[in-house]
Amino acid sequence: MRSCVRVLPLVLVAALSACGDGKPVAPQPTESAAVAPEAKPGLALTGGRLVLPAVKGNPGAVYFVLRNGSDKPVTLAAVDVAGAGMAMLHETTQADGHSTMAELKDPAIAPGAILELAPGGKHVMLDGVPADWKPGGTAELTLVFADGDKLSAQLKVEAPGGD
Repeated sequence: MRSCVRVLPLVLVAALSACGDGKPVAPQPTESAAVAPEAKPGLALTGGRLVLPAVKGNPGAVYFVLRNGSDKPVTLAAVDVAGAGMAMLHETTQADGHSTMAELKDPAIAPGAILELAPGGKHVMLDGVPADWKPGGTAELTLVFADGDKLSAQLKVEAPGGD
């Protein structure tokens, strides 16, 4: 009798699968897969961190390294940090002993190349940082590319000047 109880579920599965119309059934996303960050094939984002502003109400900054492991160039068109008021690509440059900052428009990343965002250079300026963001927390960064593809990653939230 016990062996019949074990075999019955297998028979039911086989019978139900035979009732299909022969077309493959697309896998349905699980809840965790449905909320997973997006990823553009061939690209890898590492070292993502969000540095909180030293003075409340001032902008924060986001830094990361983006590696293009694909065989095609990609162009970064926009950035977003969920919950922040505004995120914009910027670049700080030094000339004649003066530091200037300007918007970094549509940087292209060649196949095999990297785009590095680091203090004193390229970065994401982040305005409207929520007051409840604290060091040790996380925030979600989404990169939008010129072709409409996206890449999302978690950022480690750090205190001003780093952890």
